[in-house]
Amino acid sequence: MRLNQLILLLAIVAIAACTQKQKEAPAEQATLSGLKKSDFQSVVNGDSTNLYVLTNANGVEVVLTNYGGRIVSVMVPDRDGNMKDVVLGFNNVDDYVNVNNNFGATIGRYGNRIANGKIMVEGVEYQLPQNNFGHTLHGGPEGFDKKVFKAEQINNQTVVFSYLSKDGEANFPGNLDMKVTMTLTDDNAIDLQYEATTDKETVVNLTNHSYFNLSGDGNNTILNDSLTIHADAFTPVDDTFMTTGEISPVEGTPMDFRTPAAIGARINDYDYAQLKNGDGYDHNWVLNTKGDVTQVAATVYSPATGIVLDVYTDEPGVQVYTGNFLDGTVTGKNGAVYAKRNAICLETQKYPDSPNKADWPSPYLKPGEKYTSRCIYKFSVR
Repeated sequence: MRLNQLILLLAIVAIAACTQKQKEAPAEQATLSGLKKSDFQSVVNGDSTNLYVLTNANGVEVVLTNYGGRIVSVMVPDRDGNMKDVVLGFNNVDDYVNVNNNFGATIGRYGNRIANGKIMVEGVEYQLPQNNFGHTLHGGPEGFDKKVFKAEQINNQTVVFSYLSKDGEANFPGNLDMKVTMTLTDDNAIDLQYEATTDKETVVNLTNHSYFNLSGDGNNTILNDSLTIHADAFTPVDDTFMTTGEISPVEGTPMDFRTPAAIGARINDYDYAQLKNGDGYDHNWVLNTKGDVTQVAATVYSPATGIVLDVYTDEPGVQVYTGNFLDGTVTGKNGAVYAKRNAICLETQKYPDSPNKADWPSPYLKPGEKYTSRCIYKFSVR
């Protein structure tokens, strides 16, 4: 046999072997929510992104990505035992990167708004990037939601995301070394535990920005869902969504959710200035729980599925946002179109603009101190 014939024969054998291996290789296993790891494996700003899957003994599944330290999907049973994905998001990391959003993200360095983007730290005024009616919202246009976190999957139920926000990032002072431990518990809760330290005094207010829809379908409104907030007061806002500095009673107002009420029952009462200013609910409630993480701070219930979400926190406040800026231009998982008021966010936090309101719970962190914050999203059925 001539040499070139031998080479050709060997090439044919190699191709055949490769084709057979491809046939034998199993198709990529999707998560329970239909997500594929390969759709989240990319490189963003030089750092690798990936998908992480948590499961518990009850078959509940929580899927995370280290791009923005995000909750991507949450599969929980409804009253009939059917599994439902109860958070909004995307099928791939490219959409998270390219579509302006904070679905499921870890928010920092400062969650919520800072007036005019100005903070005073150790007698020095810092001007932060302004990205919301002249204010700084969620750490500015390049907040933690756009960062790639380091990720360590401890076991099937826990992932630790960590990030070093360098001194001067978004003009915040101090190297802030933070991490959030996300654990899926056996009682069907997502336990979020934040920690941070700094080498220079700074401000910090970390939270999670999951958009919940307990119907399991992002096409559906949340207006028929029931909401309870254990708070006698809230912090009013002006027409730029900035807190005024007041703490006002909920008594006799559409802000009173101390007993369960449909989210949509009063949301369009724009004769009430606060609903007009917020274009619905986009406000911080002053919780009665006083930092006791064992007490329920807020509850959402879907009569359609029977799914209940209880929120626990050691923070003094919770921002309740009813998806007022969703406008139907974004298509998410499974082709769902995310329209106005198709989701609710419950962001546990210090009150908005606390750096500029000295009598509110302090967001300041000094060297040698440790910032901690905890939020638990617990699911059950009625």
